[in-house]
Amino acid sequence: MKNTRIRPIQARDNAATAAVIRQVLTEYGLNREGFAFVDTELDALFENYRAPRAAYFVAEVAGKIVGGAGFGPLLGGDESTAELKKMYLLPEARGLGLGKGLMEALLPLVQAGGYSRLYLETMPEMKDAIRVYEKYGFEALAKPMGNTGHHGCQAFYVRSIGSA
Repeated sequence: MKNTRIRPIQARDNAATAAVIRQVLTEYGLNREGFAFVDTELDALFENYRAPRAAYFVAEVAGKIVGGAGFGPLLGGDESTAELKKMYLLPEARGLGLGKGLMEALLPLVQAGGYSRLYLETMPEMKDAIRVYEKYGFEALAKPMGNTGHHGCQAFYVRSIGSA
């Protein structure tokens, strides 16, 4: 869509990206312990997603950061499993194709990082996000994987990398 852009996060984006994530989590009542709202990495996404097997991208509309998404190793998981992390879009950015853009930017990098699975945690009420995940081949799991610290999440998904 016109005036939209997906690009790798830069250090100067940290505050704006953290503010977007906190706003979306607050919108859903998830601004508390057990969710990404209290993650220590939230205010330093650029620094935390620079590892060789991690990345974070921001979504912009007319130069304003309106969302983002990243991936990295699944905490408490095996070496072949990455976690899709902190994928959020502001309400005004939804439906513009930015979720698709973020997924298409990240998936090749997940595969290049040597992962064979991509895992995520979310909440059932985040229906728009779940539709995007399912479109990209994520399948529901009965229980969580790894040890992300997000004990409040109630929906778990995984997909194979190199497929769908």
